[in-house]
Amino acid sequence: MNSLRKNIVDIAEEITAQSGYFLIDIIIRGTEKDRVFEVFIDGETYITAKECAELSRKIYRAIEEQSTIKFSYRLDVSSPGIDRPLLFLKQFPKHINRKFEIIYKSDEKKRKFKGTLKKVAGEQLTFLTDKELIINFSDIIKAKVVISFS
Repeated sequence: MNSLRKNIVDIAEEITAQSGYFLIDIIIRGTEKDRVFEVFIDGETYITAKECAELSRKIYRAIEEQSTIKFSYRLDVSSPGIDRPLLFLKQFPKHINRKFEIIYKSDEKKRKFKGTLKKVAGEQLTFLTDKELIINFSDIIKAKVVISFS
């Protein structure tokens, strides 16, 4: 991890944790003349645009106070959005009763299904497909909430 990314990660992790959220990912893109820092945060409950804006101001102030970045940049702070996979166990409880597409390992094979998340108990996630399926979080390779318009 280069020093710029590490610096942004350290700042964002500290501020999001102090605010009761957690850092999902940081993407740095663009050129030095047009740099963009995309900070994705999440929480155990849904995050509002107002909360993202508040965290953005705090992260921006912390970056500016360090004065280590000598070029112009744009800082975007947002929740990961429904189209991004869930990466942490603590992201799941707020999605109970939502439909998921899951890829997981079982008996050294990759398996895939769509089902509704019914329960989170410790590391165990219970999904309802045509039957009840309990999966250990550590066996999940990819988990995405399925967008439903019904």
